[in-house]
Amino acid sequence: MKKLISSSKIDGAINAPASKSVMIRAVAAALLASGTSEIVNPSFCSDGLTALAIADALGAEIQRGNRSATIKGNRSLEERGIRSNVLDCGESGLCMRMFTPVAGLLEEEIVLEASGSLLNRPVEMVEALTGLGVVCRTKAGFPPVKVKGRISSGRININGAESSQFLTGLLMTLPLCAGDSHVTVNGLKSKPYVELTIDIMDRFGVTVLNNKDLSEFYIKGDQQYKPCTCTVEGDWSGAAFFLVAGALAGSIKVKGLNTASYQADKAVIRALIESGAKVKAKDDYILVKKDKLNAFEFDARDCPDLFPPLVALASACVGKSVIYGVERLKHKESNRALALIEVFSKIGISINIFEDRMEISGGNVRGGTVDSHNDHRIAMACAIAALRADGDVSIERPACVSKSYPLFFEDLNSVKVRYE
Repeated sequence: MKKLISSSKIDGAINAPASKSVMIRAVAAALLASGTSEIVNPSFCSDGLTALAIADALGAEIQRGNRSATIKGNRSLEERGIRSNVLDCGESGLCMRMFTPVAGLLEEEIVLEASGSLLNRPVEMVEALTGLGVVCRTKAGFPPVKVKGRISSGRININGAESSQFLTGLLMTLPLCAGDSHVTVNGLKSKPYVELTIDIMDRFGVTVLNNKDLSEFYIKGDQQYKPCTCTVEGDWSGAAFFLVAGALAGSIKVKGLNTASYQADKAVIRALIESGAKVKAKDDYILVKKDKLNAFEFDARDCPDLFPPLVALASACVGKSVIYGVERLKHKESNRALALIEVFSKIGISINIFEDRMEISGGNVRGGTVDSHNDHRIAMACAIAALRADGDVSIERPACVSKSYPLFFEDLNSVKVRYE
C-alpha cells in the first residue's frame, strides 16, 4: 500500500490529536487506583489501545466510549485477579518500560512481549529492578522481559541516558510500596516527560519530591492512587507536523494545544519562530503562517521526536540548519537518523551527520517514492515535506501513522487547498 501526496497549499484548522504520552500514563494511574476513573479525550491510537489492553490483562474493568474511557482499577492488582500473565506491548517502548515495574507489584511471573521494531529496541535498563527485590530478565538486553515480584521500597540508582520511560514506571510504582524510596538517576534525558509523569500522578493524588535537576527523587510509601476524571490534552508531537506544514505551505490553525504543557515537543514553537515563520499563540489555538524561512539551530536532546518535523521544516529553509541530539535517534521505530537521510535524499534534500549533530541543507523538494521504514514519524515528515515538492511523493507503508496519529492523512486532506 502506498499514499500519494501532491504539492498543495494548505489553509484551515484541525484539532490536535490526543496525547498518547498523557493517555498511557493516565491508564497506568487509573489501573492502580481503587475505584473508577474517567479518561476524557482519550487517544485510541495503537499505542493507546496497547496500554488499555495491558490494563485489562492486569485486571482492570474498561469501557470505551467515543469521547471517553472508564477504567475501574485496584491498588494491589490482585484484588480481583489478573486475566493474563502475558502483557503484549506491541511496538510501544513506553508500555514495555513503564509497565515492567508495575508488573513487579505481583508475586507471579509476568512476561512483557513485544513485536515489530520494539523487538530491536534496548530494554536492559529494566534489569535494575533486581536492586528492589524483583527477579527481572531480558533477552540479552532486548524484549521479552520476564518479571517476578514483589517489588520493595528502597534506594536505587539507574541510568537515564537511553530513556526516561523506565524511570516513569518506577515513579508510578514505588509509592505503593510499604516504605519510602530514593531514586538516583544518571544522565537523564527527556526531562519534560518525567515532569509530565509527576503531573499525572499528582492528578491521581500521589506525590513525588525531586531536586531541581531531576537527578534525585524521594518517594513516600503507602500512598494511594485516587480515581479521578483525567482529560488528555492535545499532542504536541503529532501537532508539530501540522504547525510545520503551515510554515511550509500556507496557513494552519491547530486547536487543543496547551502552551503550559509538560510535553517536551511544545519546543517546536521555538524552532518555527527562529526559522522565520509567523506564529501566533492563543489560549485555544496556535496559528502558523508561511513566510520566508531561514536556517535555524535547535537542541533536540530532550525532545528527539521533533527531529522528523524539524527536518521537514529545514528542507524549506534557506541555508543549512543544525539539529543536535542525533544519539537519541538510534533506537526508535527505525534508526531514525539513517532513515531521515535515506528518505529525504530520495526527494532531493541533503542531510549529513557529524557526531551528535545533523545538518540539513534546504532546497527544492522533488517527487519520488520513499519508504516510511514503518516509522510513523518518518511517514508524516515525508508527507509534510511533499506539500512543496515539484512532483508527487509516494509513501510506502503509510499505515504506520496509526501508532500515534490514526487520522493524520484525513486531517492533512481536510486542510489542503483544492483548485476548481
